Amino acid sequence: MNIIKAIRKINPNAEVIIIGEDINTCTIEWHNGTTPIPKADIEAKMAELPTAEEEATARENLKASAKAKLIAGEPLTEEEANTIVL
Repeated sequence: MNIIKAIRKINPNAEVIIIGEDINTCTIEWHNGTTPIPKADIEAKMAELPTAEEEATARENLKASAKAKLIAGEPLTEEEANTIVL
């Protein structure tokens, strides 16, 4: 999953199929004229991406911020509003 996230950060329009989960052993098939991205570049971008734990913490912090603003009657950012499920 992190491989495709990294590829999409580098090229949001990439059309690609990834077979395998390890960047060192996976097969990457580039489709419809998508310029191949070197595995080293994908690995470097993967290192920059937040971990699942970091994403969960950021989401919880955003929810807490939204709740505090709602209680205080302050406007929410769009990102905060997106955390509210109605």
